[in-house]
Amino acid sequence: MSALAALLKNEAALVVRFRDTLLREQEILRAGTSDELADINTKKLALAESLNTLGAERAQALSPGQESTTDMHAWLAAHPRETESAKLWAGLLAVAREAREINEVNGSLINALHQKTSDALSILTRSESEQSLYSRDGQAASTTGSRIIDSA
Repeated sequence: MSALAALLKNEAALVVRFRDTLLREQEILRAGTSDELADINTKKLALAESLNTLGAERAQALSPGQESTTDMHAWLAAHPRETESAKLWAGLLAVAREAREINEVNGSLINALHQKTSDALSILTRSESEQSLYSRDGQAASTTGSRIIDSA
């Protein structure tokens, strides 16, 4: 196994862990609980940092000692015998695409939950005069605004 293939193997494993963390986040969001979200966020940030580090190491391995980095596809085209690296790279990209799609769904779920929470807070914080269905004691609220008509 080449040094690049070893890096790609480690990077692919991290991308799988990142995707799995996003899936767990999605389960939590779908359940409507938020207790574990802080822990999930911490894990996601740590994984993203590790992925950035491995990505930088990969870039350095592709272009050692150069200022500009070589594109992975260009490097693979220039090294056709690196079939293991090519397979690892293709797998890594597939899982990364899946993770991006999961992350987009999670963003939509977060937006929906935020809207639901905002709507609930809006209802709960309305002033008494704005409430039209029930009064504080659970009785139907008057809609006329006039006590004379209500008592007649």
